[in-house]
Amino acid sequence: MSNLTNNRLNITATAAQIAAVKAAYQTILTNLPFLLGLTTEERTSLPAIDVSNKAFTEDAISAGVNNASLLPSYIAPANMQTDLTLFTQLDELIALHNQVGERMQDTQLLAGSEAYVGALTLYKLFASAAEAGVAGSDSIYAQLKQRFAGQGNSSTNAKNNPTPPTAP
Repeated sequence: MSNLTNNRLNITATAAQIAAVKAAYQTILTNLPFLLGLTTEERTSLPAIDVSNKAFTEDAISAGVNNASLLPSYIAPANMQTDLTLFTQLDELIALHNQVGERMQDTQLLAGSEAYVGALTLYKLFASAAEAGVAGSDSIYAQLKQRFAGQGNSSTNAKNNPTPPTAP
C-alpha cells in the first residue's frame, strides 16, 4: 500500500491540456483516414506478422517483384509491398502510442491509488472518531462503511478491495 505522505502526484490537467490532447488524437485520425477497426473474430482469425515471418514476407515479396513474369497476372506483389510498407510505418507509430498509453495508464493507476489510500485513511479516522463518540462522525462512518458491506475476507477480494481498518 502506498505511503500516504509520499504523494507523488498533486496535479490535474487543465481544460486546455485535455482539449489539446483530444485535438492531437483527432489530428492523428485526420492524417491516417485509412485506419479501421476489426471485429474480434477478424482479430483472432487473421494470420499475423511476427519477427520470424516478417523476413519471409519481405523475401517472398521481393522475389515476386523481381520475378513478376513467373506469376499469374492476378497476383500483384507491388500491392503486397505497399501493405508491408504500411505495416512497418504503423509499427513505429504504434511503439510511440504504446509508450504514451503506458505512461497515461501508469499515471492514472498512481493517481487512483493515492486517492484510494487517502480514502481508506479517512475511513479509519472516521471509524475511530465514531468509536470515540465524536459528534457527527457516526453518520459519516455509516455512509462510508456501506462500501465494504457484504465483503468477505477472501485473498482475491482482499487484494482488489482491501478490508478497511477497523476502529481501535
